[in-house]
Amino acid sequence: MTLKEFLNDGDKFAKYIGIELTEVKPGTAKATMTVTPNHMNAGNICQGGALFTLADLVFAALVNQGENMAFAINSTIYYHVSAKLGDVLTAEGHFTSRHPKIPSAQVQITDQNGTIIATFHAQGYTKRLPAPWRV
Repeated sequence: MTLKEFLNDGDKFAKYIGIELTEVKPGTAKATMTVTPNHMNAGNICQGGALFTLADLVFAALVNQGENMAFAINSTIYYHVSAKLGDVLTAEGHFTSRHPKIPSAQVQITDQNGTIIATFHAQGYTKRLPAPWRV
């Protein structure tokens, strides 16, 4: 099993809301989500939690590229513009620090036109838990 398969199949919430991890390469990762009626909030824009989950899955793909499992310990997101119904969103991330215990990364979400929708920054904590996709 690969990390991509582990996250696509194992992250039940991300799968439930239609997020797909499309690429995992050393130091980078990408995921996509199309905004559907189920992603809309009462103000008729994409719910911020859906965008956060999209970015968080990419972060998980980044920080779990090592030998052990890592989990987020701190994260923030800045919403630049609203995502709308029908938007095809891509989240792409890269490391900002590859510290062995507390890695950090940035994920940027863009729409189909290349408009920056949100920017996500997070730190992780690497546990002494062997990565199951490497066993």
